[in-house]
Amino acid sequence: MSTRRSRSRQSASRISDDQINDLVSKLQQLLPEIRTHRSDKVSASKVLQETCNYIRSLHRDIDSLSDRLAELLENADPIQASIIRSLLMQ
Repeated sequence: MSTRRSRSRQSASRISDDQINDLVSKLQQLLPEIRTHRSDKVSASKVLQETCNYIRSLHRDIDSLSDRLAELLENADPIQASIIRSLLMQ
């Protein structure tokens, strides 16, 4: 009986090929590098690879912007820095 239950759970938790294709297509639409290639066939592995690259790039951008903001706040007038901090917390 436990074998039937585990098979039932596995089949219920599996994602269909159509669902995977739909999710890959949605990811492709979010990626600037391959968004314009809608008419071209792009492999799922390429979409996933580009997704990882894009996320890494976004993390680098966030780090860079955070560093720049910290530098600006250090050099800003205390009142201006306070205003900027309060705006960022909203």
